[in-house]
Amino acid sequence: MGTEFKDSIHRAVNNANLTGALGKFSEAYKVNRAKAYEGIDFEELRGRIAELKSDAAFRFDELSELFTRNAEAAGATVFRTSDPAKVREYILKVARDNNVKTVVKSKSMATEEIHLNPYLENAGIQVGETDLGEWIIQLAGQTPSHMVMPAIHMTKEEVSDLFSKEVTERLTSDIPRLVKVARDKLRPTFLAADMGISGGNIAVAETGSIVLMTNEGNARLVTTLPKIHIALVGIEKLIEKFADVATILKALPRSATAQLLTSYVSIITGATPNDDGSKKNMHIILMDNRRSEMAADPKFKQALQCIRCASCLNVCPIFRLVGGHVFGKVYTGGIGTILTAWFDELKKSEDIQGLCIQCGACKDVCPGKIDIPDLIMEIRRRLVEEEGMPLIQKAIYSVVNNRHLFHGMLRAASIAGKPLVSGTFIRHLPLFLADLTDGRSLPAIADKPFRDRFKEIRQPVCKEKAAFYAGCLIDFAYPEMGEALIRVLNKAGIEVIFPLKQTCCGAPARYSGAYETAAGNAIDNINALLAEQVDYVVSACPTCTVALDHEFISTFESLGQTEFIPKARILSEKTMDFSTLVKKLVDEGRLSLKEGQVLGAITYHDSCHLKRTLKVAEQPRELLQKAGYELKEMFECDICCGMGGSYSMKLPEISGPILKRKLHNIKETGAPLVAMDCPGCVLQIRGGFDKDGTDVQVRHTVELLAEQLQ
Repeated sequence: MGTEFKDSIHRAVNNANLTGALGKFSEAYKVNRAKAYEGIDFEELRGRIAELKSDAAFRFDELSELFTRNAEAAGATVFRTSDPAKVREYILKVARDNNVKTVVKSKSMATEEIHLNPYLENAGIQVGETDLGEWIIQLAGQTPSHMVMPAIHMTKEEVSDLFSKEVTERLTSDIPRLVKVARDKLRPTFLAADMGISGGNIAVAETGSIVLMTNEGNARLVTTLPKIHIALVGIEKLIEKFADVATILKALPRSATAQLLTSYVSIITGATPNDDGSKKNMHIILMDNRRSEMAADPKFKQALQCIRCASCLNVCPIFRLVGGHVFGKVYTGGIGTILTAWFDELKKSEDIQGLCIQCGACKDVCPGKIDIPDLIMEIRRRLVEEEGMPLIQKAIYSVVNNRHLFHGMLRAASIAGKPLVSGTFIRHLPLFLADLTDGRSLPAIADKPFRDRFKEIRQPVCKEKAAFYAGCLIDFAYPEMGEALIRVLNKAGIEVIFPLKQTCCGAPARYSGAYETAAGNAIDNINALLAEQVDYVVSACPTCTVALDHEFISTFESLGQTEFIPKARILSEKTMDFSTLVKKLVDEGRLSLKEGQVLGAITYHDSCHLKRTLKVAEQPRELLQKAGYELKEMFECDICCGMGGSYSMKLPEISGPILKRKLHNIKETGAPLVAMDCPGCVLQIRGGFDKDGTDVQVRHTVELLAEQLQ
């Protein structure tokens, strides 16, 4: 990441107005969206949207021709091109041919994509945005920070300062007054405009119609009052059937702004009459700009299922800290990163893709069913493929992937780090490492790693066997978690084996785009974990579990290394996270927890990979309550703690505020104990409380359950 980009992050996270505005909206959005979707099967709905949009992406040429035929039959002129420059030239020619001096626009991300406004202004044409948010940022000389709410980053006080310059009075931040000022200033522009330009939320091939969804009346004025109307529509907005409009209408407002329906839904088919009885000079531009290339890419084709609701931004913990002017170019947030890599160029996404923490919140709410985190991972892979890995990264992976060297260095570090250790924590690090302990303490490396302790553990000989995949943190920082897991499984009649040749799960390499390195990790671990016949492969780290269960296979598929996939599938079938396995054993009556215990209040933090990828949320809660704890749910229990593996080391300026928010939410429950199923989250949250000085215990579920065995 460049210095300038890092500086922009620093400015954003320290902008109280920005983080306050985005934080409040994000909190309200989650609650309101849930209410908006009450009584609707969201999975079924987004399955239908994904299907109809995917089908359209396979047939762009066919649907474009059908749309053109039907729109032109209705009196419109349709222009198709893949070149943004030709789009601009076409619009300017229409303007000059009709002596256009002034243009009014309704909100359109496609026009932002091709930088239309400055192009027309440089040609001497006055361009006025009429969407309130777009008008605000036009006055401010800014670009949209959000695809649906372009001025969401601004406070009402900042808006009143802008508006005060437009009128001859000093305005307060009274919202009704500000709206009246906007109305009074904008209304005359509609009446005077020679041309109206809009986008389109949907383009229906069957009828040649464009559909516009807005919450202000400006789009209707833009498309009806001027005698010329140009609609610029990306070809990904095409659908075949008019009946399918209702499906998107059902999801778009609910996902975008948590409304049941937008205030205005306009369906425009062909050239409508002007007020003088003449026909509208109606032009529809179907713009490709690499969308067809994206449709031909088996990995990225799914990004064309996007309906531009921006729900991925609304739930993103990073977006609400830094906003769209940092996390994006024209299009913002997670989906914006992907669109930037295609509509602009891969290189332009290099900085912004690094902001994604891979928490998966966007994937859960996307009405187009797009796996945004996975596509960002693919961007990282292609960037590494094109540009190679930085030398420091190469050096790190060369050490991590040399199992004997890596383990030896960690043992040496446990001795060398003694002067920095206080109790079980490293609270301060010197020089350039100081950022790592700025907002949290770090765990001291264990005197004796789990792999050494395991040799001394006595276990009963059992018929069933489980291979334990410890992961780096449990092995070298929290060996007591591994010992607790063995006690629990032994009690259920399962003998635990620990293959000593297991190594890093490859997540750090994969999440950095170094798929070749991750594939090497996968092969080593597959061979180690399947060397003996076992009934289960169990892990108490969700990130590692996801690697074993899903990512080994997808890494091989991405690299075309199909020869390793069959064994990876065998490993996947045997792999289980700790809480799911224990819940199964309790339900089968093979494992009992002490009954009648009253252990006091506890709250629970959902680790991102556990809840969103493995779909495990209720199992640990049920087990903890069965053990005798009173569960007090925290606010935003499933929002990322900011750990994100190496993310907290690369971007401590973002990780720190996320952690601070998580600590606050835990404290608000009043519970003296917080549980979680991820050693990485334990590292982050336990270290945060140590630095914070708050006496809240942070424990892994495996330890708590091991203490309450019958």
